[in-house]
Amino acid sequence: MEKKITNPWKWQDQLSFVQAVEVIQTQGTLYVSGQTAISADGQSSTGDMKTQLTGAIQNLEQVIREAGYDCKNIVHLKIYTISTADLWPQFPILQEWIAKNDIKLTMTLLEVKGLFETLTVELEAIAVR
Repeated sequence: MEKKITNPWKWQDQLSFVQAVEVIQTQGTLYVSGQTAISADGQSSTGDMKTQLTGAIQNLEQVIREAGYDCKNIVHLKIYTISTADLWPQFPILQEWIAKNDIKLTMTLLEVKGLFETLTVELEAIAVR
């Protein structure tokens, strides 16, 4: 597999995403359902945004690894949140995780009216190998 990054500008670098990722000669593509801070027994978190973002990242990592993929090969991340104002101060958590895993990804951030039960943030991903 080969990945080619396209970044006509530099402003997105501080936000930890790229404008486009072309993937050539993949062996597989994994489409990951939205991951949230739901425990292994199905209980939705009632924690704050920081707690829920951390839990969603952990669940996303677990699904990707158990499917036999690497987080470094995530090419798209879609973030749903009920409050961008509450998510934005916690965004460095996501940026540190992206940097730690050397991920070069495209990203979409959406504020939505609501998520399941008490959830405040959800991460949906596409990974390749």
